[in-house]
Amino acid sequence: MTAAAPAAPGTARSASSQRLEWAAVGALAAGAFVLFVTSPTYPTYDSYYSLVWGRELLDGLTPSFTAYQAPTEHPLYLALGALLTLLGGDSADRMLVALALAAFVALVWGTYRLGAAAFGAWPGVAAAGFVLTSGSLVIYAVRAYVDTPFLAIVVWAAALAVRRPGRPLAVLALLALAGMLRPEAWLLAGLYALWRLRGLAPRERVLACALVAAGPLVWALTDLAVTGDPLFSLHATGDLASELGRTGGVSGLPAQFVAFLSEAIRLPVAIAGAIGLVLAVRLRARDGLVVPLALVGAGALTFLATGIAGLAIVPRYLTVPALGLCLFAGYALLGFTTLERGSRARRRWAAAAGAGAVVGAAVLVVIAPSVGRVTRELRFTRDTHRDFVALLRTPQARASLACGPLQFPTRRLVPDARWVLHLRPARVVARSQRQPAYGVALYPLGVRAVRRFGFADGAKAITMVPDPRYARADRERYFVAYVRC
Repeated sequence: MTAAAPAAPGTARSASSQRLEWAAVGALAAGAFVLFVTSPTYPTYDSYYSLVWGRELLDGLTPSFTAYQAPTEHPLYLALGALLTLLGGDSADRMLVALALAAFVALVWGTYRLGAAAFGAWPGVAAAGFVLTSGSLVIYAVRAYVDTPFLAIVVWAAALAVRRPGRPLAVLALLALAGMLRPEAWLLAGLYALWRLRGLAPRERVLACALVAAGPLVWALTDLAVTGDPLFSLHATGDLASELGRTGGVSGLPAQFVAFLSEAIRLPVAIAGAIGLVLAVRLRARDGLVVPLALVGAGALTFLATGIAGLAIVPRYLTVPALGLCLFAGYALLGFTTLERGSRARRRWAAAAGAGAVVGAAVLVVIAPSVGRVTRELRFTRDTHRDFVALLRTPQARASLACGPLQFPTRRLVPDARWVLHLRPARVVARSQRQPAYGVALYPLGVRAVRRFGFADGAKAITMVPDPRYARADRERYFVAYVRC
């Protein structure tokens, strides 16, 4: 009997790499599950509104898109909110966080896949590490921001575009889904379609165009059905940005671009990304660069267009170029592994990358590690939500709600309360909008809670002063209730 031939070295390495990859993904998923169970967090303002609107849909009501300072709706998150509502008010918000954490795992994994396809395995590992250790991106996940699933879908679409260039319709289908979460995907889908359109058959071209149009079309139809204005999201976003003073003007865009990128992925990573981009352009083949460059370029262009159009300017709008810079930062750090072993260029690059890594790590330690920031946010979110719900459910608060609405100094906790107590818009108000004569008024206590919930853009400080006609009732560590009936 003839002995079986040994597997080829390349095959063995490939199987070993796949096992390591799946082990790493499994470990990351397990860590996310432990975080979800041991450190309960809850959705942010925009995400709670998606749950509220989803429940209104299931109740046969028109979603309250026009509520006071309500955020922009996101059609796919709205549908997800409606689906999760079927689980009940006591678990749907936590399940939204669970799905966001799962999306974060997919985001890190997809970043590795894209980085490995574009630049090599080790640069892909480094890029995934930069995403995993970004305090901002982790906080977006634990607070169920729409940005986390959006980025996860975009990065897998990008990975598919590099790894399987012969499947453009699959890429466009993913970008169509992403375009129902954030409009940045519209530009990405359009650019990708233009890049690949010539290689498609006539029927496939029609389908590609339909997929490009799907995101904006679904968005416009949702707005039309709910408000009668197909451009409601655009108009409302611009009006709210002006009301909150979030339009910084064209002259301030460059400074905001740099500041927001540094906030998303930290300054050393952003600098490494810029260096890696230059290196990649000079040393890499053109095909390996198109998709990562598109993420940086299209994301930056969308940010600038948003500012020029007078819409809100916030750090989360730069997550796409931040993701692209993480890829290039991975190349700057470990791209030398793609060069010939023993070559002078490889040795010099490795030495420079090592020195840069030491300096970057030192800077990150000095300007506060992400771990401490995330830990503080986890604890604060858990404790404030617990106190907030405890006060809402006291007998005195429940009795006084029969006399008037539930009130907060600003809009910050309005969707949270509407979700917990299943209340319509008129039953939960921000005192920055109006100050009812009767009802229950909750005020935050402590410096951090006051900063987070007591003040908001466009709100006057007087809204934090309790109405003297109200009597002080129960209190917790982070909130105190005043009632008048």
